[in-house]
Formats: sequence, C-alpha cells, structure tokens
Amino acid sequence: MAAEGQINAARFAEEGRAAIERAVAANKDSVAAAGRLFADCVAADGVIQGFGTGHSQATVLEIVGRAGGLIPTNRIGLSDLVLRGGEDTAVLRDPLLERSPSLARRLYDLAGPHPQDLFVIVSNSGVNNSVVDMALHVKEAGHKLVALTSLTHTRAVPPLHASGKRLADIADAVLDNCAPAGDALLPLPGGGALCGVSTITSALLVQMVVAEAVGLLTAEGAQAPVYVSANLPGGHERNVVLEERYAGRIHRGGF
Repeated sequence: MAAEGQINAARFAEEGRAAIERAVAANKDSVAAAGRLFADCVAADGVIQGFGTGHSQATVLEIVGRAGGLIPTNRIGLSDLVLRGGEDTAVLRDPLLERSPSLARRLYDLAGPHPQDLFVIVSNSGVNNSVVDMALHVKEAGHKLVALTSLTHTRAVPPLHASGKRLADIADAVLDNCAPAGDALLPLPGGGALCGVSTITSALLVQMVVAEAVGLLTAEGAQAPVYVSANLPGGHERNVVLEERYAGRIHRGGF
C-alpha cells in the first residue's frame, strides 16, 4: 500500500482503484437507467449522439465508433463547424469557443438528429455554456438525454449559464464519474494536484452502459449492431455493411 502523501505510480493506482470502486457503487441505478435509454434508442432505429468539449471528447470517443461499441453512434464536436459547416479553421483557435452562446444550436443542426436519437453529453464540470445550451436544446427538441459528469465538481462551482442550470439538472439519467473537484487525485506540496481520473472512471461507466444496453436488447430478441475491430480480418468490411443502415446519420471524419 502506498504511503499517504506520496507522489508516485503506486499511489495513483491505489487512488484510481478507489475511484473506480466508488463509481461502480454509486452508479448502479444510473447505469441501469442509461442502459435502458441506449437500448430503446437502438431498438427505435435511433442514433446515440455524443457531445463533449475539451478533454471530455476522450469519453465521447469511448461511445462513438470504437471496437466493441455500438454502431449507431455519432460524435458531435467543435470540428463539425469546419468539416460540415464550411467555416474557416481559424474558428477552432478560439480557446473560449466552447463558451459561445450560439454554438450548441449550430452543432445540433449540423448533426441533423432524428427524433428518436438519444443524446449523451459529457462534461466534468457540467457548467460551461455550450454544454448546458446543448442540453437545454436537446430537451426542447424532445430527445432523451444522458449526462456524464462529476457531481462533486459540478456542485462545488457556480453555474455559468444564464438559466442557472447545470448539465445534471437537465438530463433524464445522470452518470457520476466520482472525480473530485478539479479532477486530479494526488495533492502537490504547496497546493494543486495532479493525475486526473475522470477519463478512467467515465470510460468504465460508458462500457458498463453499453453492456447493459446490449444485454437488454439481446434478452428482448433484438440484435445489437456492434463494431468488430477493423484490425481483425474482415472487420472493416463487416462494419461498413452495418454502417450503411445509418448512412448520412453517423459521421466518422474529424477524429
């Protein structure tokens, strides 16, 4: 066991395992609820639309277009403004772009979601304008919404959106990654901390939800469209055939 106050790999591994255990214990009901929403979306020929900015995009990539994951998934990202919106690449150099008040509606329109599509919005803080804007617009448009956030962090900071809402206030199901405020686990001498954990626990929660959803679909007699690794013989060809069902609705560029 690593000694309290040490800064090394063993200490982070120990603290990381504890965070994973907290996330599993804290999200039993939320994983079940989110799994049901995922399964219902797939059964209704919907697409799971993932959105996150900053480092939360790493978790979105756990949902979208990965081996062992569901095929009807689409990533909404800031790069869509250039790839599908025709804007100059200079727009992406703005470090505060994710806080632009009109950004969410523009990205939503570029994605062109269908009514039965499910949205998953990832944000550790859950308070930035684009994240809350997207959540509000998604709900106004009639979609179901899963939020993946740190409840500890989001409750420790004031809401930034004019509505006074946080992402967790808007969603139909909330997954708590159990990361501390500020995300990092190991305190540094003199203040601050290092080694973020939210990506680790969030990735675990995403895979738990996918497992739950596919289990539900299988039990209900439906076949879940799941990616095979493109690096296995015939994997790419199989995936392309299954993707054709969602032509024009899932985008794999810009990763």
